[in-house]
Amino acid sequence: MTRPTRQREDRTRWQGEEEGETEDADVDLDDLDPEDLVRTADGELIHEETGLIIEEEQIDPGPEWRAFNHQERQEKSRVGAPTTQTMHDKGLTTTIDWKDKDAYGRSISSRKRSQMHRLRKWQERIRTKDAGERNLQFALSEIDRMASALGVPRSVREVASVIYRRALNEDLIRGRSIEGVATAALYAACRKEGIPRSLEEISEVSRVERKEIGRTYRYISQELGLEMKPVDPKKYVPRFCSELELSEEVQSKANEIIETTAEKGLLSGKSPTGYAAAAIYAASLLCNEKKTQREVADVAQVTEVTIRNRYQEQIEAMGIHS
Repeated sequence: MTRPTRQREDRTRWQGEEEGETEDADVDLDDLDPEDLVRTADGELIHEETGLIIEEEQIDPGPEWRAFNHQERQEKSRVGAPTTQTMHDKGLTTTIDWKDKDAYGRSISSRKRSQMHRLRKWQERIRTKDAGERNLQFALSEIDRMASALGVPRSVREVASVIYRRALNEDLIRGRSIEGVATAALYAACRKEGIPRSLEEISEVSRVERKEIGRTYRYISQELGLEMKPVDPKKYVPRFCSELELSEEVQSKANEIIETTAEKGLLSGKSPTGYAAAAIYAASLLCNEKKTQREVADVAQVTEVTIRNRYQEQIEAMGIHS
């Protein structure tokens, strides 16, 4: 909200005295240089040279009440939870509380209890109006379940839900399983958010085979135009080192090996998980914290042969003799 522009009395008076004028000077706003406009701490927009106030009123979007701790804030708030893409109705529908109590906290009669039970049952039924919404509800609950099993943050679930909704709108699910598209959407979201999980890890928590996940992921990423950069093997190093109980020194050395060998073109066409696992194995030997190839392979979910092959390539490129 803005008011008509006016001039400060003291500036106007000073200008009038200097220029011999008795009335306010007319200033054309179009002639003012935007670089001369300054926003003050109290929200006023002022033209520095003339003292002209362009905007003087600020709107406070905050609540009219004050709260000094989280509990007070929750009690005084008059809004519900924010909308979310992880629920089929975006969290906008109401729910009936499972407690059989009235507004004063007193227990309700048996007749009212049976009535509330029926209302809850119908409330759940009418939340999904058709088969499409029921399928969307199932897919989003699958994404939530798998994300919880993988231990990925909330942002990944939101992105995965958005990708699935886009696939649904583009009719990419026809002829494919709901679980397959939901899993592929989660895999894509993990890569997009920079929290990569390998296809093996994703397939472990999914009800779909690895081949189908990979095939569906390639299809939806191509159709939706998802621009995915190649996964950086360094993103796997902290997690793998933590599971192997290796020190920061090993982690730092593994990152150094990956950087040096990648610059020489060794990473091209290689699996990032296998590449990271081999670098960790090499770093553990160099830092005298030896781990067997079997131990590293189990954590990275790759074969020992992969580790051996990548390890040999990396130490040769680094000029280290085994």
